[in-house]
Amino acid sequence: MAPMKAMKAVKAGAKTMTKGGLAEALATETGLKKSECNKVVESLAKVATTQVKSVGKFVLPGLCMIKSRQKPATKAGKRMAFGKEISCKAQPAKTIVKAFPVSALKKSM
Repeated sequence: MAPMKAMKAVKAGAKTMTKGGLAEALATETGLKKSECNKVVESLAKVATTQVKSVGKFVLPGLCMIKSRQKPATKAGKRMAFGKEISCKAQPAKTIVKAFPVSALKKSM
């Protein structure tokens, strides 16, 4: 079996954009005030949250798709894993939320 390779960081030392940085970038791009862009970012987050809760899916065109799904509960017991018998605790059902890149974003990379 071949050893796994370590994943490379995209850019060493590069910091992620904050909410204020995003509002600043939107303000310079569109010509709106930074406070207005900040309100737009906050309202987008609220709309996305309500859509994922009610419909289970939210698409930000050209960027990403956010999906939620119900993961079922598991019973306690013993399972085979890696050739050994492992005792597992019971797990409750939970909702999983994941974000997937849209194909346009994948093609642009």
